[in-house]
This record gives sequence, structure tokens and C-alpha cells, in this order.
Amino acid sequence: MNSTRRIRTMVVDDEPIARLALRVLLERDPEIELLADADAVAAERRVPHERPELLFLDVHMPGLDGFELLERIGVETVPAVVFVTGWDRHARRAFDVGAVDYLLKPFDDERFALTLSRVKQRLAGPASPADRVQRLMARAGDRVTMVELAHVDWIEAADYYVCLHVGATTHLVRRTMAGLERQLDPARFFRLHRSAIVNLERVRELRPDGRGEPVAMLEGGATLRVGRGRLESLKRRLAGETSPTGDPANERA
Repeated sequence: MNSTRRIRTMVVDDEPIARLALRVLLERDPEIELLADADAVAAERRVPHERPELLFLDVHMPGLDGFELLERIGVETVPAVVFVTGWDRHARRAFDVGAVDYLLKPFDDERFALTLSRVKQRLAGPASPADRVQRLMARAGDRVTMVELAHVDWIEAADYYVCLHVGATTHLVRRTMAGLERQLDPARFFRLHRSAIVNLERVRELRPDGRGEPVAMLEGGATLRVGRGRLESLKRRLAGETSPTGDPANERA
């Protein structure tokens, strides 16, 4: 990141000692501008005015938990969210709402440094139009196939690979999901949850499944789960009501 740019950061936790511990770690990094630390109720008032780029957020807090706070302020309001908690059972939900990382207490300095590295990669933003990939090379034995991204229905994470779903055909490409996402055209592709990116032009219908969970129906019949924290943003994208960066139109003007 540019050394003159500092990431506007807020810590949200109901325990003063936990907030202090995070402050100490964050203040070591010259690229971090620590705006405030607060409990969830105070953060609900402050976030719209302080406009942090990064939120370190506890899950279990009295009165208003971390997920409820995000729902109230809007998951698109803060570009990068890191959940910090002693509970491991909420990780999937955290990534469904677009969290950069899920930091499980207790953690050491090395693990915290990895979290900050992930945050900085996220905030570096998508590639410029000139650097966006238009097609990918998929290998299968001695065979090499060039896959046009415009033809891809959806992309699935598979450890250090991604699966490109094109109709009934699947191509395996050695890329990480996070790395590829930064090179995709944000006007065309949308992250549904941690493990799936969809081509917006292929979405035919949004509806609840048998358990009431939101799913996207694609041309060709594929059914993809939509993270609850991503549903409203997806609706806006499909309606053309958000900018290509994913922020609500004019929200940061």
C-alpha cells in the first residue's frame, strides 16, 4: 500500500481490556489510523460519521451483537470487517457477510499480522481495467483450454484452485479465489459467499429454498446459496443500483 495512505480503523468490543489489546497491536502499524474503540451501541452511532474502512468486531456483545450491528449499519458501509471472537461456530456466517478474516481468540502476533495483510490486500481494491483478466488457461493432463470469463456461469473455490463452471463443463484453474476476484470485472461478477462468485448476467431468479435460505437460480439450472448478508447488495447490483465497485451508488460521494 502507499505509505502515505492510512487505513481508517475502528475497534468494536464490549470489553475494555479486549479493545485495549487490539489498540496496542494496531498502533504498531504505521498504515493504520485508529479512529476509536467502542461498544456496539456507541459504534452504531459513530460508524456513519467516522466512516471507517476497517472494523474489528466482536460477535457476542450485550444488547447488540456483531452481526446485528452490521445489519443496522449495512454490510456495504465498511469495506473491510474482521471478526474477533472466542467462538469458532460463527465463522461461516462471518464470511457470508463478506468478512475479510475471522480472528479466533487467543491469537498471537503472527496470526494478527496475517489478518492485517489480508485486510491490506482487500483494500488495495480490484485491478484496473487494463489489468483485469478476460480469459484463463485451464489444464487437464496434456490438454490446455482457454476459457473466456464472459462465458463462465459461476466460479467455485477449491483450496488453491478455482472451478470455472461453463454450462455442464467445469474447468479447474490454479488460482486462489481471493486473487482471482481482484482481477475480475466488478460490473460483471459478484461474490455470493466465501466459496462462490457468480456472473450477474447468468442470474435468472432469486428465491428462498425449502429452509427459507436465499438462493440464486442461474440460466442452465444451477442453484447457488446466497449469504444472507449479501442478499440486499446482490438485489441492488441486479437492479443496477450500485456502482461497479460494489458500494451503493453515490454513498461515498
